Amino acid sequence: MSVSVSVTRLPHGADLDLPSYETADAAGMDLRAAIGTDVEIAPGARHLIPTGLAIALPPGHEAQIRPRSGLALRNGISLVNSPGTIDADYRGEVSVIVINHGEEAFTVTRGMRIAQMVVAPVTQAVWDEVSELPETERGAGGFGSTGTATGTSNNKA
Repeated sequence: MSVSVSVTRLPHGADLDLPSYETADAAGMDLRAAIGTDVEIAPGARHLIPTGLAIALPPGHEAQIRPRSGLALRNGISLVNSPGTIDADYRGEVSVIVINHGEEAFTVTRGMRIAQMVVAPVTQAVWDEVSELPETERGAGGFGSTGTATGTSNNKA
């Protein structure tokens, strides 16, 4: 299934490739860093990295911005608000907040693939306020409450 998304290359990203799927069945498109000079991110630090793109998603869709698994594994690089959400009515530049969870400084270079963008349909909820909720086996148990009984095989750490 595909959906048409309007995109504008901003002046500082005009020479960079548009986001693309690296394989036929990829869910995410790689976003590139549209920076003028290298950006060094110290361990524990974060930095806003522009992509040089502005998009217009069709109504009923969002773009989810996610980390790239290779950068996370090799360098400890992630995104602060992961996944980030771009709403269908946003028209500003797509930028990503990169954080270095690694032990060494990480350098972002121009054109580097820094994040993934997944375009997905959105369901908007309509509240149905009730005086009491229907009962379930789980009830109000949360934060590790499932699979913790002695002798269960789905014990979660």
